[in-house]
Amino acid sequence: MIRDGRHIGGVRLWPILLWVLLLLLAGGALAAYQRLTLVSELGQESTILHRLVSQRADQHDAHMTALSAIAVAGEGRRADLFLDVAATITRFYPRIDNVQLVPLAERQATIGIGSLPPAVAEEIRNAARSSDGRIVLLARTERPNHYMMVKRSPNTDAALYGLALGIDAGRLIGEAGPFWSRPSVSLRLSLPGGESLYGPAVLPSSARFSKPLGSASQPLLLETGMEIGFADLFPPLRTALVAAAVSLLYLAALAVFRQRARTRAAMRQARLSTVEARLAHASRVNALGEMASGLAHELTQPLTAILAQAQAGRRLLGRGDAAALEAVLEDTVTQARRASGILERFRDWSRPQRAAPSAFDLREAIGNVEALMAQATKPGGVRLELDMPRTPVLVVADPVEMEQVVFNLVRNAVEALEGADGPGRVTVALALDGTRAVLEVADNGPGVRDDLRRRLFTPFTTTRTGGTGLGLALSQRLVERAGGEISLVDGGSGAKFRVVLPSADAMKEAAQ
Repeated sequence: MIRDGRHIGGVRLWPILLWVLLLLLAGGALAAYQRLTLVSELGQESTILHRLVSQRADQHDAHMTALSAIAVAGEGRRADLFLDVAATITRFYPRIDNVQLVPLAERQATIGIGSLPPAVAEEIRNAARSSDGRIVLLARTERPNHYMMVKRSPNTDAALYGLALGIDAGRLIGEAGPFWSRPSVSLRLSLPGGESLYGPAVLPSSARFSKPLGSASQPLLLETGMEIGFADLFPPLRTALVAAAVSLLYLAALAVFRQRARTRAAMRQARLSTVEARLAHASRVNALGEMASGLAHELTQPLTAILAQAQAGRRLLGRGDAAALEAVLEDTVTQARRASGILERFRDWSRPQRAAPSAFDLREAIGNVEALMAQATKPGGVRLELDMPRTPVLVVADPVEMEQVVFNLVRNAVEALEGADGPGRVTVALALDGTRAVLEVADNGPGVRDDLRRRLFTPFTTTRTGGTGLGLALSQRLVERAGGEISLVDGGSGAKFRVVLPSADAMKEAAQ
C-alpha cells in the first residue's frame, strides 16, 4: 500500500534510493580510476618506447658518420674495408639490413650489402645531389615497413657518393615489451611527411599518444593508441568487490544512523554540554601551546648565539686572546639581554599596558639580522642582498620586536631556498615612501602555495618539517602593534613580503 512518496507498502524509499545512488557513484569512480590508470599506463609505456626508439635512431647517425669516413678515406679503392664495417653493423644491428655506397657517377659500381634495385639507386643519387648537408629519409615503396637514410659523402658540395642505410621500422620498434602485445593497444611509426612505415592506418581513439622521435636526423612520428572498452572500465571481480564493499559500508552506516536517531533526543543536552566543555578545554590548550611554541620559537636564536659565543670564547681563552675574548663576551651579554627581553615581552603578552616605544633607525635592525644570518646562509650558498637608503629611516616601535620581524622573514626566505636547483638569493629592500617606511623581503624560491595564502598568518601554519608555524603570526602581531601592516605581495617568482610602518615624522604629526 502506498501511503506517501517516501513509503511503498510500509517500506521507506529513501534508503533504497540512496543505496542505488552510492552504487552509481562508486561505479563512476571505479570507471574513472580504471580509465585514468590505463591512460597513465599507455603514457608511461609510450614514453619508455619513445626514449628507446630515439636512442636506436641516434645510433644510425653514428653508423653513417663512420661509414662515410671510411668511404672518403679509402677513395673508392678500399671496398673490402667498407664492406667489412657494413657487415659488422648489419650483424649487430639486424634492423639495418641494407648498406649502400652509391657513386654519383653512374658508370662506377655500387658497393654495399643487400639488394638495390636500379630505381632505388637512382633515387639515392638524386637525394644525395639535392641534399643541403642534412640526412634525407626515403620510404621504400618496394619493401613495406622499411625506409632509407641518405647522406652525401663527403658531406660537401663536392660529394662523390650517396651513402644509404636501409632500416626495418618493425625491428626498430621491436622488442618493445609485453604491454604492446595486448590486442587493445596499437602503435604506428610514420615519416615526417606522413608516409606510414609501420602499424595500422587507424589507431584506437580512446587514448592516444603522439610524439616525434628525439633524433635530429630521423624525426619519425611515433603514435600509440588504446581502445578502452566496458570490460576495461568495469572488471567483473573488482566491480563486484566495490559493490559489496559499498553495500556493507552503507548498511553499517545506516545502522549507526538509525541507532543515533533513536537516542539523539535523550543525549542531545548531554552532548551539547560535553562539546561545550571540550571546546573550552581546547581553547585553553591551544592558547597555552601557542605561548609555549612562540616562546621556544623566539628564544632559539639568542640561545643559539649565546652557545656559539661561549664556544668561541672557550677557544679564545685557550689561545690567551683576551682582546678578542672581551668582544665575544660583550656579544654574549647582548644576546642574553635579548633573551631576557623576549621573556619579558611574553610575560606581558596579555597585559594591555606596555612601555611607550621610541624612534629608532630601522636600518640597524636589518644590519643585526644580516650579522645573525651570515652563518646560516653560507652552507646553502644563499646570497643575502641589502638595498637600504643612506639616510636613516626612523620608525616608532620596539627595536627588538622589529628585529624579530625582519629575522623571521629573512629566515623563512632562506629556508624556502633549501634544495633549490639554482643559486638562492634573498633581497631585503628598505625605502622611505613619503610618510611610510616600506620594508620588502623577497626570494627566488618556489613561492607560496595557493592553498596557504589565505591562512598564511594563522598560527601553526607551516610547510617546514619541525616548524612551529608561529613566525608569521607573531610577526603580524608585532607589526600591527607598531601601527603598521604586513602582507604577501602577489606576482613575480618566489615570495615577497612587505612591511609598511608609519615613519617617526608621521607619528609625530598625528600626535600633534
